Amino acid sequence: MTVTTLPTFADVESAARQIAGAAHRTPVAASRTVNRRTGAEIFFKCENLQRGGAFKFRGAYNALSRLSPEERRRGVVTYSSGNHAQAIALAGQVLDIPRVIVMPSDAPAVKRVATEGYGGEVVLYDRDREDREAIGRRLAQERGLTLIPPYDHPHIIAGQGTSARELIEEAGALDFLFVPCGGGGLLSGSALAARALAPSCRVIGVEPAAGDDAARSFRTRTLQTVHNPATVADGARTPSLGSLTLPLVLEHVSDMTTVDDRALLRTMFYLWERLKLVVEPTGALGAAAALEGTTPIRGARVGVILSGGNVDLSRVAQWLESV
Repeated sequence: MTVTTLPTFADVESAARQIAGAAHRTPVAASRTVNRRTGAEIFFKCENLQRGGAFKFRGAYNALSRLSPEERRRGVVTYSSGNHAQAIALAGQVLDIPRVIVMPSDAPAVKRVATEGYGGEVVLYDRDREDREAIGRRLAQERGLTLIPPYDHPHIIAGQGTSARELIEEAGALDFLFVPCGGGGLLSGSALAARALAPSCRVIGVEPAAGDDAARSFRTRTLQTVHNPATVADGARTPSLGSLTLPLVLEHVSDMTTVDDRALLRTMFYLWERLKLVVEPTGALGAAAALEGTTPIRGARVGVILSGGNVDLSRVAQWLESV
């Protein structure tokens, strides 16, 4: 499969076999309190409990484990604000592959420390003045590294889709599936899985209101961009969907919606307090859309992917004041 080929559900199935025994099969949580509040039956897929603290390990391991011996020897490079960085660093550690990660200088400290702790070589850049993709391409050329982008890669997309695959296998057919969206890797992969396993399921992508490029792309059916949006959902501050994720979103996703930062933080703290699930702001995007009523779900069976749990604890006091 070349990098220009759109992945299919067969690739999600292949990824599930590839990552078995390496990635966690994360639990599915439910809450009578949440069900009473929404009038729906909600199933939370806890990717905050995945290795590396987020769903990203699925795609990272799927992509790195398929490299040739020569590619493994030379190593890989990627760019990420945090969770993909950690996932590539950890997957590379497991597979003994050198890895270089281009991270913004203002990335959450918890994510940078974890990336370095997994043995990744971190290269910092200024997201206001520098282009992370250009830096990644330059490093790949100079050092002979294989570039593994955070979402616009067929093995990444297929790996991320295994999360929704597991959720539907365990919970059964769903009426709705709410999925956080940054660059669209998780959303694309999840939509592939849902279309195959629960064809009537409406897949809803959820973005922060300040970074609504995917929602605008969905509405106009042309690629829209955003520059460095100011949102607490740091994992969704991507500039746009990718050349692979855009057509997959347009074909398989039913709708896009957004939530503002106050609603996002309110939901995050609710999950902490009532479900005892430590979820980061980006990880709570899908839950916020379901719980805040952006889409009518009363009487429905609803899946929600909690995409990550790497919380920057130094910001919690500030967040509490803002809600």
